[in-house]
Amino acid sequence: MRLVRFGKVGAEKPGILDKGGVRRDVSGHFQDWDKAFLAGGGMRRLAELVEREGSRLPAVPESERWGAPIARPGKVVCVGLNYSDHAMESGLAIPSEPILFLKAANTVVGPNDNILIPRGSQKTDWEIELGVVIQTEVRYLNSAEAANHHIAGYCLSHDVSERAFQIERGGQWTKGKSCDSFNPLGPWLATPDEIANPKTLAMKLSVNGELRQNGTTSKMIFDVPFLLHYISQFMTLEPGDLISTGTPAGVGLGMKPPRFLKSGDVVELEVDLLGKQTQHCVPA
Repeated sequence: MRLVRFGKVGAEKPGILDKGGVRRDVSGHFQDWDKAFLAGGGMRRLAELVEREGSRLPAVPESERWGAPIARPGKVVCVGLNYSDHAMESGLAIPSEPILFLKAANTVVGPNDNILIPRGSQKTDWEIELGVVIQTEVRYLNSAEAANHHIAGYCLSHDVSERAFQIERGGQWTKGKSCDSFNPLGPWLATPDEIANPKTLAMKLSVNGELRQNGTTSKMIFDVPFLLHYISQFMTLEPGDLISTGTPAGVGLGMKPPRFLKSGDVVELEVDLLGKQTQHCVPA
């Protein structure tokens, strides 16, 4: 299944994307794609509804805004330097353990919402990533193999970053990662059965039509099951939490000379099987 949300900011409704690419409204059956839905066995009930009703579910008008495919997560856990080519372009050693940081949950916005360039920013950067949404509580997993049972699905996640805030303002990554609009998500959440192999997904990002990132999840240093097992040793992951698993080479900071986003720029992203995003950069 492919889960979507649609409607005005703050009033999104839950839906699905059918095999024909039509969004279907299921708000008459479910309140939202959130922690309560996932923790309460909602995926099973949704699958039964889709099997039973299918194309009889109301179609969503094409003009309706695409929201993030999940409600605001409890937390967003991000992984730094998790692609070998990105570590190389950054001039840094391959990490021996995952580098973790948190991103404010209210950064999550729709896939085509504007990127707000923060006041005073000179170094707003792009990072295309594979997002993973948690379905059931993850705590002290015994093995990486056990992690797959806890995954609700995969999505396209844009980990927008302000590098001066992140690196030059006291070394606090949170400051450079948590500005408003800094995590466009979606357009849909694909359940694991939709993604045959999350280790072979092509990823592309362009700015103003110029290709900047052209990578693949095969370059991940630590794969998704390893990450979930690892993270679970340090914190409890709850239903609806989002994991952003790192970015391939091609970020603005790694270019020579570095290049960053400015008002008026248009960013386009695409990940195999997970759809496309388009964002316009505007002043905050």
